[in-house]
Amino acid sequence: MASTERRSTHRDELVFLPLGGTGEIGMNLNLYGFGPEDDRKWIIVDLGVTFGDERTPGVDLIMPDPAFIEERRDELLGIVLTHAHEDHIGAVAHLWPRLRCPVYATPFTATLVRAKLIEEGIESDVPMNVVPLGSRFALGPFDIELVTLTHSIPEPNALAIRTPLGLVLHTGDWKIDPNPLVGDEMDVKRLTEIGDEGVRAIVCDSTNVFSPGSSGSEADVAKSLVEVIRACPQRVAVTTFASNVARLESIAKAAAACDRRVVLVGRSMFRVVGAAQDAGYLADLPPFLTEHDAGYFPRDKVLYLCTGSQGEPRAALARIVEDTHPNIALSEGDAVIFSSRIIPGNEASIFDLQNRLAERGIRVITERDHFVHVSGHPCRDELARMYQWVRPQVAVPVHGEARHIAEHAVLARELQVPEAVVLRNGLMLRLAPGPAEVIDEAPAGRLYLDGEVLIDADEGAIQERRKLAFAGAVFVSLVLDKDGKVRGDPQVRLMGLPEEDGRGVSFEDCALDAIDAALDRLPPKRRGDDDAVAELLRRAVRGALRREWGKKAQVEVAVIRI
Repeated sequence: MASTERRSTHRDELVFLPLGGTGEIGMNLNLYGFGPEDDRKWIIVDLGVTFGDERTPGVDLIMPDPAFIEERRDELLGIVLTHAHEDHIGAVAHLWPRLRCPVYATPFTATLVRAKLIEEGIESDVPMNVVPLGSRFALGPFDIELVTLTHSIPEPNALAIRTPLGLVLHTGDWKIDPNPLVGDEMDVKRLTEIGDEGVRAIVCDSTNVFSPGSSGSEADVAKSLVEVIRACPQRVAVTTFASNVARLESIAKAAAACDRRVVLVGRSMFRVVGAAQDAGYLADLPPFLTEHDAGYFPRDKVLYLCTGSQGEPRAALARIVEDTHPNIALSEGDAVIFSSRIIPGNEASIFDLQNRLAERGIRVITERDHFVHVSGHPCRDELARMYQWVRPQVAVPVHGEARHIAEHAVLARELQVPEAVVLRNGLMLRLAPGPAEVIDEAPAGRLYLDGEVLIDADEGAIQERRKLAFAGAVFVSLVLDKDGKVRGDPQVRLMGLPEEDGRGVSFEDCALDAIDAALDRLPPKRRGDDDAVAELLRRAVRGALRREWGKKAQVEVAVIRI
């Protein structure tokens, strides 16, 4: 059995610092530190991403800025991953070069992380430690035990983190599923034993704190899916999160019960299914078919298992709806089952996709219509049971927006937890010694993956794109001779603006008139300063367009001297 590296001294502190995932759902990055302030050892728990949206044009992935721990990477002992969802592992391959420490994960999670490392060309550089379920290992003063939970993906683990100043239970994502279809049952016995040992703090999932009761079992969804699929006379497509391996198994078994073969559609489906099979899951299912096999089966004998449940424009389902998928098509009388929840912020894209399906006579089935989805996160009754098992002295809600975290703290106090702390990213919480207390604040920014380049969220590129998306751009070029006289006509190009205003006046003419008027006001002696001329014309054109249109277009002026 592992043990802590040394005993505590009077200067030691145990601290928790979230840099992502607290005050938001997704993009998790949690730090635990032990030791005196000037000589503290650190571990990272989870390193995930969230996804770009219309507020971040051109950005696919967003991840927490690790600057705080990057500056202390000589004291960083490792990255420990609780499970394989993208919001917990998606940033490892992108940020590891800044951190350069060992990574610890169970077999299924390690398989998915390794694939990402290969894509980045750094697999041979990263010390990947594959740890068995239920194992225990030491990283400096941290004695870490994996405790098996249930979730919507194989091998979810809580971490029992023992230190000389007390034990912290970091839950990761979890739910109570009495009949999980994939993986082991929740180890309630071990959780209770850990509670008997004495838990200083629980750092716990808050996603469903507003939902009463329990989240439900995956086995019940599997039964319902059989009934729903059986009622569909023609082709059926089911879209869900590719990472929800239990749901993939439910869908595959429901398809088999309805005498249908399952066709995987979308790269993520193949990637996750392959990783699950490599780790020993999905072993008792009929072989999955490829897209090229689909055409050989009658319409009522096939089921497409697709990516794209959140309306992602490049995912398989969106391409099918647009008739741009090379191998798969849906037509009137077919059905699409959305076996997933709507992630907040994705409503518009999902509803647009569903409306386009309906317009084509394709039946749309969602969790609002039938029992085709259960959450992977604990509702209030499940949270209450966790607190009864663990009996912590301090509750630290994470994995939720500000309102979730505040409500979770209220619930913890109602459950007689002596201390409940409301945090946000960047607040450093001292868990021991003494009462839990915020003692410092660290930078907690965001990084954007812009193509293949990581940029700081504060850089101007994304802000400029937002402005361009809102009000377009105007490009002006002007040729002046050495005496400041205009040579030729100014050139104006509009991008993203209407051609004319409500009175039929051309916006191009409006810009040209503004240029002429500004040049007439400019004394000859000031025409020798190209920057001054460009700024005068920029302000004149922007002001004229704003008066006519009511919006502030981006205006760029090039002055060419001959």
